[in-house]
Amino acid sequence: MKKEIIIKYLIALTRIYLALFFILSGLAKINNLEIFANSIENYRLFPTQIINVLAITIPWIEVITGGLLLLGFFIKENALIIASLLLVFTLAVISAVARNLDIDCGCQGTIDGQKVGMLKIVENISLLIVGILSIKIPKQVLTFIKQF
Repeated sequence: MKKEIIIKYLIALTRIYLALFFILSGLAKINNLEIFANSIENYRLFPTQIINVLAITIPWIEVITGGLLLLGFFIKENALIIASLLLVFTLAVISAVARNLDIDCGCQGTIDGQKVGMLKIVENISLLIVGILSIKIPKQVLTFIKQF
């Protein structure tokens, strides 16, 4: 019985970490939209016409879903959105590594200036696992809003 409670709290703490990670990343990107747009462009995956749209919308999606996930509101749905973003980000990083692009990942705006590489792929996959845990186990402790 005690082991189950510890596991529930560990899962909730990882959810809160994921939520805070996305909120801070989104806020950093919102404060530096031009730099984030340049980061997206450096991946050379999207036509220039949609780069600004992506640069404007992605950070707000991160902040809103991260905030809702932090509060424990629609955990499964918000974790699914975040996991989907992480999957796309990871595939973009893998693509950049495969093409030997020496670029900043643009993951947290200008906070870390982290380059694309295996470390970033491992970090993204770790966060993706946390997101999948919240999708699979949406009824968690440490929620601030009662689930419907």
